Amino acid sequence: MFNLKGKNCIITGASGYLGRTMAEALLENNANVDLYGRGEKIIKLHTELQDNYRTCKVIYHDVDLYDTDNFKKCLLDSIKQNKRIDILINNAFDFSKDVGFNDESGRFENLSKDKFMRGMESGVYWYLLSTQIIGEQMKKQRNGSIINISSMYGQVSPDPLLYENTETFNPPTYSIVKSGLLGLTRYVSSFYGKYRVICNSISPGPIPNTEGKNKPDNKVLKRLIKKIPLGRCGKPEDLNGAIVFLSSDFSSFVTGTNLIIDGGFTII
Repeated sequence: MFNLKGKNCIITGASGYLGRTMAEALLENNANVDLYGRGEKIIKLHTELQDNYRTCKVIYHDVDLYDTDNFKKCLLDSIKQNKRIDILINNAFDFSKDVGFNDESGRFENLSKDKFMRGMESGVYWYLLSTQIIGEQMKKQRNGSIINISSMYGQVSPDPLLYENTETFNPPTYSIVKSGLLGLTRYVSSFYGKYRVICNSISPGPIPNTEGKNKPDNKVLKRLIKKIPLGRCGKPEDLNGAIVFLSSDFSSFVTGTNLIIDGGFTII
């Protein structure tokens, strides 16, 4: 039942740090994957995955999700190309200074309406829009699984002591939108249940991208590890079991649930 052969999946933010690993996990279990991303990264990822998983269909959409009309068009194109969509993974998020990451303008006391609303668009509206369009197709099919990628910071607030005496911090927008995704997940699962469409969320814990532009300060990493009962930070592949489970027929009676994968960070 973990074999996803014949299932069609959309992943937003597929060329990101977590998205790429999610795509590989689904392809390793024989799913067909539509990759949503932007620029050279998504084109390169498509080529690599197409070469490595020749028995599966791999499609890509080079799209800026802030371009709402084009985003809608791509979602409708995915439906036309695949006839049915079995899995939607809402993963994309704008980790940039435009929403306040590691920039003084993103601090609570400095946060502008424009930055806040951009964070809301990236962190909640993209998920809402894709669910509206793909969810309608799933309702017609009377089957489907929607997976929203939230965060441990949808459960708890960032600990200010983690960031003390460093330039790294987590903007309030991130916590607000990731909390909002839990509400969206419950709402969709409630109203789509009668169509046999399930909706769940995954809340990753500390899975730092130490090579990305938002890589954390070494002091922050050391402090993080001290707070994690399992004694280590996570890796992108730590999410694979949950992704495959929620994409498979084994999860057909699971909806409205949030799976926290954080090494125990949020329990203490």
